[in-house]
This record gives sequence, structure tokens and C-alpha cells, in this order.
Amino acid sequence: MINLRLIETNFDEFNAKLKAKKVDNGVLKELLDTYNKLKSAKNELENLQNIQNTKSKEVGILARSGENVSMLKKELEENKIKLSKQNEIVLNLDQSLNEIAAKVPNIIDDDVPLGEDENENVCIKRILEPKKFDFTPKEHWELGVNLGWIDFERGAKISGSRFSVLFGDGAKLSRALVDYMIEFNQKRGFKLVNVPFLVSSKTLFGTGQLPKFADDLYKIENENLYLIPTSEVPVTNLYADEIIPAQNLPIQMTCYSACFRQEAGSAGKDTRGMIRQHQFEKVELVAITKQDESEKMLELMVNCASDMLSELGLPHRHMKLCSGDLGFSAAKTIDLEVWLPGQGKFREISSISNTRDFQARRAKIRYKDEGKNILAHTLNGSSLAVGRTLIAIMENYQNKDGSINIPSVLKKYM
Repeated sequence: MINLRLIETNFDEFNAKLKAKKVDNGVLKELLDTYNKLKSAKNELENLQNIQNTKSKEVGILARSGENVSMLKKELEENKIKLSKQNEIVLNLDQSLNEIAAKVPNIIDDDVPLGEDENENVCIKRILEPKKFDFTPKEHWELGVNLGWIDFERGAKISGSRFSVLFGDGAKLSRALVDYMIEFNQKRGFKLVNVPFLVSSKTLFGTGQLPKFADDLYKIENENLYLIPTSEVPVTNLYADEIIPAQNLPIQMTCYSACFRQEAGSAGKDTRGMIRQHQFEKVELVAITKQDESEKMLELMVNCASDMLSELGLPHRHMKLCSGDLGFSAAKTIDLEVWLPGQGKFREISSISNTRDFQARRAKIRYKDEGKNILAHTLNGSSLAVGRTLIAIMENYQNKDGSINIPSVLKKYM
């Protein structure tokens, strides 16, 4: 949740940062108007409370001295009715403000480049040079079908479009990648957790998926349960409604999960292959830190995912997302894009974000430092998307005859 105090303390900057994230002017006006109405209503409520307190004391003093207080009591009763009505006005405005604020994204960090979409993201660095092939490299869907690793037709038969089935060495390589990623992350200080794949609406609100992105979620009929879009959701919320001792921070976690997304806004995108599916697997990194340690943690998490790609021998680049391409909860995001020679382009394989105190405010994740309760900072990132890593290995390690070599670091898991 955005810090609503910024409306009053630094509205121009607050407004500019939300506009950079493509928040509609009408929403911003509604937010400001409702905030001002609430502030005015609270002032009026406070005045009525002061009147009630003052007149109550007068009644007591005059009654003890034997004077007639019937008129004062009548005024008190009338003020009490006004007080009750004003309190209801304040509660309704407070609810309206929270409902509007819940749909407003996080503000951007100062060093986020301004831009409209992914075309204005900034490349920070490139790691490893793409291999030069003496033949035309094939795309993963052709390689997978020819080897019998991927079956799109059977996936569609049992579940519909945007599902696939892995067989044989393809399935084994996918499992090997999960084991490898978890072990790699554990060596970097991330504790393994295993969480449910079904969560409540409150949990999804905590990390920012609800209420704005309900159309992209799979809801269980007649139950307050949803399939998770990423394990960031349950893992971050493990500490919801808690106050963590400062000495216990940072908390670093890694988690394997299946992820489920309707991909409501992706009609016509990546309809072939495994790039964009309704169900996919991912190993996630999640961290909870003190406020002054989150920037350092972001760098640590980016390096963790990047070093993994380097160890796998996969050429990739670091991209700082511009304001128009940032996710709802993110204050800053670094994407890792892997080179896919079959497609002849870089594609996102990891997205690592610092949400600052945005999720912590929604989920009430705090830490106690020198007697004060302080909102924590939360971070999350893919490490890595399993299916896209499988694709990257297939396309980068393919041979002319259509066979695929296995990166040396994965052989022990095969």
C-alpha cells in the first residue's frame, strides 16, 4: 500500500512518480479529493468530540452546585447525535480511501529511468557472449518435439491451450534444474521453505495481487482460495501481521512452486512453445530486511540469479526496468534476460524487485528496533523460471543433429 502521508508532505513528487507508472489522472484526483475530505471530516469529528468533553464537564460542575442543567443535557444529546453521524462519515471516507489506495501501485525509486514500456528499459550489463553456430539454430518447440521431450498436443488434450507435457530426458532435466537452483540458493544463504499452492484473498492482498489483478488469478469456486501466481505470495506473507526482532533480519528464503496465471492480457503473445503458459514452475527468492538494507539485498539477489546463469553457461543481460514497465508492487526492478539463439533475441528469465515498504504496509510486516515498530522492506525475484531455463539450455546447447548437450553443472542431477 502506498504511504498516504506523502499526499500531504510531498504531493507533487508523489503525483509525478505515480504518473510515471501510468496511473490515470482521474484516479489520482479521486485519491487526493477523498484524502482531503477525510482530513476535513476528521477535524470536524475532533471538534465535536471536544465540545462533548467540554459540555460533559460543565454538566458535572453545574449539577454539583445545584444548578439546572437540563438545557446543557439537551445540547449534549444533540451533539452526541452529530458526533455519531460524523463518526460514520469518517469511517465511510476512510474505507473509500483505502479501497482507492489498494488499487494504486507503488511509487518508483529516484534512480528508475522514465519510460513508457519495455522498449525504454536500460541495459546495465551483458554477461557471456552468444555462441556462434555453423548451422541455423532451431527454436525450442521444434527441438523438443523432435526429441520427444515436449508434447504440446497431449498437454492441450488434457488441459487446453497453453499447457504442455514433458517426457523422458526433458522431464528429468526440468527436475534437475529445480534441485540445482535450490542447492545454489541455499549456498548463498537462502533458507528453503515449502508452502501451499493455494492461498486466501487476504494473502493475495498483502503482496498486491488483489484487488487489482483478480482477472489474472484462478479462484477456487465457493471457497476463499486462489491458486498462487508465484510463490512470492505465500512466502512473503509467512511474516504477515508479525513484528520481527531487528536482530533476526534479514530473512532470506528460497522456494520451489508451480505457478498459475490466466495470462488475461496476453492474447496472441507467445502462443507457440513454453514461453507463456497457464501453469509453469519457478524457484523464487524472497527477502525481508530493515529499511536501510534493502538496496544491498537487491544487489545480492540479482547477483545470485545472474551467477547461476553464468554457471549454466547461458549468455544474459541485466535490464533496469523503466517506470512504464514496472510491476504494481515494485519500486525498482532488475530483469535478467537470457539469449535464445533459436528466436534470435533476449527473453526475460528472472525479474527481481525491491518493493520497499509497499507490501509490508499491506501485510503488516514490521520489525522492532530500539523500541519502535518499523515497516520492513520486502524483495522478491525469480531464481529462475524453470521452463524458460530449460528452453534456454535447449536452444544454446543444441547440436546440428538436433541433440542437446547438458551443462556440466547439471550432470550430477541427471
